[in-house]
Amino acid sequence: MAGTVLAVGAMAASVALTLSLATVGAAAVQSQRAAGVADAAALAAADAASGAVSGIPCDRAGAVAAATGARVTSCVLVGLIATIEVVVPFGVLAATASARAGPDTGIGPMPGR
Repeated sequence: MAGTVLAVGAMAASVALTLSLATVGAAAVQSQRAAGVADAAALAAADAASGAVSGIPCDRAGAVAAATGARVTSCVLVGLIATIEVVVPFGVLAATASARAGPDTGIGPMPGR
């Protein structure tokens, strides 16, 4: 009887550990997904700001983010440089990421690089 209780306890601990690791892995994937969406949205906004594509820069960023199920929470344009922040839902939580895109000004590295 004691062996059965010990086996059930070990199995329960294994299941709990597996579920915890799976959750952490899924959160890491969502974080990388959010970073990719932010990059794409920032590039879309910068392209629109430069005139490479038509449209309003922040609207372009919002459309790119929405196509992946994300939402733009911040869109800032300074000249031709777009800084975008997005939120990607993850269960009851959310993953956030930001990205900056635009032409090289020759002044130096962009902050955050």
